[in-house]
Amino acid sequence: MLFTRLSFSLFVLTTGLAASPMLCAQSQDAQDVPTMLRKVQTAAQKLNYTGTFVYQQANQMRTSRITHLLDGNVELEKLEILDGKPREYIRRNDEVSCYLPESKTVQVEKHVTQEIFPALLTSNAQSLPESYLIKKAEQSRVAGAECQILSFEPKDMYRYGYRLCMDKSTGLLLRAQTVNAKNEVIEQIAFTQILIGDVDKNRVKPSFQNTAQWHIENLTVQPNVNSGWVVKALPAGFKKTREMKRLIPINNAAASSDASQAKPHQVIQMIFSDGLAAISVFIEPDTQGRTEGSLQQGAVTIMGKRQGEYWLTVVGEVPLAAIKQVMNSIEFKPK
Repeated sequence: MLFTRLSFSLFVLTTGLAASPMLCAQSQDAQDVPTMLRKVQTAAQKLNYTGTFVYQQANQMRTSRITHLLDGNVELEKLEILDGKPREYIRRNDEVSCYLPESKTVQVEKHVTQEIFPALLTSNAQSLPESYLIKKAEQSRVAGAECQILSFEPKDMYRYGYRLCMDKSTGLLLRAQTVNAKNEVIEQIAFTQILIGDVDKNRVKPSFQNTAQWHIENLTVQPNVNSGWVVKALPAGFKKTREMKRLIPINNAAASSDASQAKPHQVIQMIFSDGLAAISVFIEPDTQGRTEGSLQQGAVTIMGKRQGEYWLTVVGEVPLAAIKQVMNSIEFKPK
């Protein structure tokens, strides 16, 4: 993921006040932040690593294993879901194949960006100081590795705080914690085992044998669309990073009880990010039986609402206030 320019205007005053050792330390931290963010972002793309991580959201916990390597100009990545039904995601640059052994199906999707842990920072990560007060906190250890904690304190009510722990040697993100206004951890993801360095290329191949006869399902995704739908009042710092159109195939389970689900339909998805937190807007034809409202689990908030002939869903790793602001400002502006 690429970087945009970062303004140092927030640091100008403290940089000039050299008389106080404490202010000097704060100024140095501020100057270090862009370099540290760049290091975290680059490490997830360029390093070879393999490890097991645990994702905890409210009372749910999931374990996964990721293997990543750079083979020339080709990024290869394998994500194995270790809990529940077995499945694997194999990524080659921007193409992802999802292996579902239970149904002997491979779902293939193109134009995918790297958005899974430890690659949490998005293309506008250098704008993060506009929305968060970022500073170096204490040092810690994660999965046996020494790491430096970066603290992200939100500047408004439309995002949570974060504590990111980056490997001191390589910059690879080892743990990410989301905290609420009371500084309570409401969601976290962390490596429990990590190996950085030499990775056998065979480790990014599918684990399943004899997949030649499996059903291949190409997921239709049209990237870089301009649907005419807009969000007029985004929380400060959030920018649209992607807009795409997906074709949702027939849902046999739903079709048995709802005739409106018996045929494929298109869904518009818009993704917005402040460089760390993300909000997605989904727009699709309305169907019966849906109830308007919102729910929250961990750091994730979901809201659904009917608007004319369409059903709008907003999902984000942000407080309810941000989700409401986005939902209430979605409009269709024909070209």
